[in-house]
Formats: sequence, C-alpha cells, structure tokens
Amino acid sequence: MAEISRHNSFKPVMACLSSGKGGVGKTSLTVNLAFALAQKGLRVLVVDGDLGLANVDVLLGLQVKTSIHDILDRDADPMEVVVYVEPRLGILPASSGVPDLAKLGPEDHQQLGSILLPIAQNFDFVLVDTAAGIGSSVLWFNTFVDYNILVLTPDPTAMTDAYALIKVLSRDYRRQTFHLLLNQVKNEAEARQVYDHLARVASHFLNLHLEYLGAVPQDASVSKGVRHQKPFIKIAPQSKAAMAIMSHAERLRGWAAQKAASRKTAGEAGG
Repeated sequence: MAEISRHNSFKPVMACLSSGKGGVGKTSLTVNLAFALAQKGLRVLVVDGDLGLANVDVLLGLQVKTSIHDILDRDADPMEVVVYVEPRLGILPASSGVPDLAKLGPEDHQQLGSILLPIAQNFDFVLVDTAAGIGSSVLWFNTFVDYNILVLTPDPTAMTDAYALIKVLSRDYRRQTFHLLLNQVKNEAEARQVYDHLARVASHFLNLHLEYLGAVPQDASVSKGVRHQKPFIKIAPQSKAAMAIMSHAERLRGWAAQKAASRKTAGEAGG
C-alpha cells in the first residue's frame, strides 16, 4: 500500500460520474479519467458506487477479496480494502450480486460517508462511479461530492434519462451545477448539438446552466480496452478517445488546483 500522510482537515476534490441510463460507458470513462489524472501526478481514488452491481474491478481484471460491503458489514479496515493498481491510483471496490447494498437507507449512507471521508483524505482527487438511474445511493453520492458529472450519449433515451436525473437532483437536493460529458459521439458537432439541446431545456424548465465538460468520440480502442480489461489510454494512448480523456483530465486537474489555491488563501488569511 502506498504510504501517504495528510492533515486531518485535508479534503480532496470529489466528483461523481453518473448517468440516467445504463450502457453509456460511464465506468470506462471513470477508470480512464482516473488513470489520466494519476499520470498527471495526482493521487486518485476510484470509488465503485454501484454498490450492488460493481463493475470497476471487472473492467480492470482485479481479483477482489474485500469490498465496501465488508467495511459496512463487518468493520473491515477501510484502507486495507483499497486496491492499488498503480502507486498513485487506488480502487475502493464494491460488491456484485448483493441486493441489500442497492437499497441503503439514510443511516447506511451516513455510515458510508463517515467511512469514505477518512479514506479520501489520503488522495488528491476522488472519482465515484455510481449506478445508473435515480436510486437512493445514486442521489446520495451526488450530494456527497463537489462536482456532478453526467455521462450520456446522443441516444434520445440517454438524453431523456440524464435530464430526469438532473431534474431530481436540482429540485429535491438543490444541486445547481452539472457538467455534461458526452460519450460515443461521431464528432464534436454532434456532441455540441446534444449539449445545446439539454442546456436549453434545463435553462427553460429548471433555470439551470449546464456546463459542457467535453466529449469522447466513437473509437474501437474503447471496446478493445473493455475486452482486454485494461484502460484504453494505456493500450492505445494515441487514439482519439485517449487524447480526449487526457484533455478532460486536464480540466479536472484544474479543479484540484483551484481547491489547493483556495486552501492556501484561507490558510494565509487565518494566519
């Protein structure tokens, strides 16, 4: 396990990748963004937030012995559950085929939050890969983090379901800022068209301004990475999808830089 020391008050940037619809490539993008951030020098934790149907470990070909379920169920040491796939990149795996984890209640979520925060203090950036849809854990994770990233494709059902998730989070949980990450697009023009449509609807009906994070184009290297259980930015670093991920990771690194600058300013003011 990597040796990292943080002050107790340290809080990393935390971002949630969610989707209204399954099958949009959310987990693959989460994993590849994590590897890209690690390549840029950040210590990164990926939390598999699909608690009942975990996929992050499958996507990376990991043999997981303990998971979030063990932390909640038998008080396993949280840091012992983190699996390091690289010196700067840890994975907090979930379980698959455990129905109870898919329907946690408020007290369970409170317990989960008390577990995640101490783990998160050991990293610069935390990416949470949630389940699809608007389940209770999806909504809770999205209120737990700093940034909400919605992954969607140009498919009309993916757009409709993404809007439904945004609507619930803004109306019932007062979330005001959402970043859209378009996946499997033909080109930038198609991505912008999808973004513009959703942005207009959200502005008109929800009084929200949606942020455009970027797009990842259709690329054979993505499906190849899934089949081989390796990040596509590793097996095809010069591919269009990999180059796009590196670009988006740079923006996410900017979020970490902003937070670090804010901490420094606050510290100087306090001193």
